[in-house]
Amino acid sequence: MPDFAQLARAYLDEEYAQSPTGASSLGLTEYDDQLEDLSESAFTKRSQRTSDWLESFGAFDSSSMEFGDAIDRDLAISSLHRRAIFDGWEVWRRHPDTYLNPGLRGVFGLFLHRLRPEAELVEAAAARLRAVPENLEDGKRNLRDELVPAILLDRAVNQARAGARYARELLPAEVTDGDLRAQLAEAGAVAGAAYEEYAAFLDDMRPRATGDWAFGEDRYSHILRDAEMLDLDARALRERGREQVELLSEELRRCARELRSTDDWHSVLIELNADRPATPEAMRVGYEEWTAKARAFLVERELVSFPDGEVCSVEPSPPFQRPVIAVASYQNPPAFAPSMHGHFFVPYPPDGASAEEIAKRLESNSYASIPSTSVHEAYPGHHWHLSMAKLNPSHLRQWLGTSYFSEGWALYAERMMREQGFFTDLRHRMFQYEATLFRAARIVVDTSLHMGEMEYDDAVAFMLENSSLTEPTAKAEVTRYCSWPTQASAYLTGCLEIVRIRDRFLAARGSDNGDIANLRAFHDALVSSGDMPIALAERAVMATA
Repeated sequence: MPDFAQLARAYLDEEYAQSPTGASSLGLTEYDDQLEDLSESAFTKRSQRTSDWLESFGAFDSSSMEFGDAIDRDLAISSLHRRAIFDGWEVWRRHPDTYLNPGLRGVFGLFLHRLRPEAELVEAAAARLRAVPENLEDGKRNLRDELVPAILLDRAVNQARAGARYARELLPAEVTDGDLRAQLAEAGAVAGAAYEEYAAFLDDMRPRATGDWAFGEDRYSHILRDAEMLDLDARALRERGREQVELLSEELRRCARELRSTDDWHSVLIELNADRPATPEAMRVGYEEWTAKARAFLVERELVSFPDGEVCSVEPSPPFQRPVIAVASYQNPPAFAPSMHGHFFVPYPPDGASAEEIAKRLESNSYASIPSTSVHEAYPGHHWHLSMAKLNPSHLRQWLGTSYFSEGWALYAERMMREQGFFTDLRHRMFQYEATLFRAARIVVDTSLHMGEMEYDDAVAFMLENSSLTEPTAKAEVTRYCSWPTQASAYLTGCLEIVRIRDRFLAARGSDNGDIANLRAFHDALVSSGDMPIALAERAVMATA
């Protein structure tokens, strides 16, 4: 049997070959000209290999391994459990965007990070663009009318059409040399035509798409227990969400009484939403200003340490992402490249959006809500976390991760900044509570949807009742939950677990939340461990307590 380092290397080599766009995102430029094989045979082979790798990693006795290797072993096993559960559900037969994401993200990422000379980037991007039609043909062959949920078709059609415009018109503008631009435009035209054909194929599927998006209670519970290593099942998690909805609603009522002498926190938030940026660019500037303020606060209070060279820019969201994601997002610097430059994407409206839709999108990014989102996405949320995690020497931890840690950390970052006095304006504190309530509502909705106990319209109504979302944003959110089971529950679930671990860590050091030196030590140690299931992160950080 190979030693653990050899096994991990062989596993990662196979992973990179199966997911070349993922490998590129780590900075492994030798994969830049390749796209994923999305054929039925590739998915079948990968599922078989999942079982093989589970057996191989399981053959190691963690009690006889080095501390870090034992954690890496359990990380690989938890990730493989997640994959096996989703493989059994056959996402590749159900979700049309499976065939859109590699080509779009794989090309966009090359120019986002620019790790190679422009001529080499263009050559690699053109190769990926020319491979897009085969990915989309695989989608046409693999998708099953009786499994594809109709609710996911609009989302994929809009993304495909936005992708066509990106490939044809926007991508060539990334380069200045005329010959290179022409090379990129030629390949972009090939991809653009394929995206349009795929959109037409999905449009034609609408009358026949009768699939169920519900993941199922058993699968959901297995994700929580086997992949996330939590002592919870789907129903227990839903009850936790309901409890948090009640607690956070009371906090919001308290804020509303203080601010407007009313218990109707929802009407107060709607009123505050009216104070919103006038344009998408004004929204971007607002996020940029609060990102800078959050970083300065962390430096002044010494709440975290900073890796050398990190920088976070605040930019418009990618055009092909706008029909799919109505909230802010983040792209971390490549793990294996020198760059420490992260990108905080502001949720611009999709191309062709009406004036009313643009206004609604801007209301969901009001001036009162921008501070907490800036903390979540940048400092000390995703950007700071993933910049620190990049320093971890384990290649497995650079490849494997879970949103239950990354999103849990980002929501914890909001809470910690509130506790430390960053949100001095009551309106800002109120929106931070609302952001947490929104994540509690997500738990209730996501579990209920996938256990088959809540319908789409009920879920939208619940999100509107328990957040300041506008209706278009609430619908986009619920569609996302239908397409990505278990992820929406990650935020508050992870946050509460991190608070619990923090209390345990500080108690072990004989201190409390007011001890800034030990609080900083906790923050640095936790995020430096990587992006792992909470139980593994707890093992890593408590070893330093």
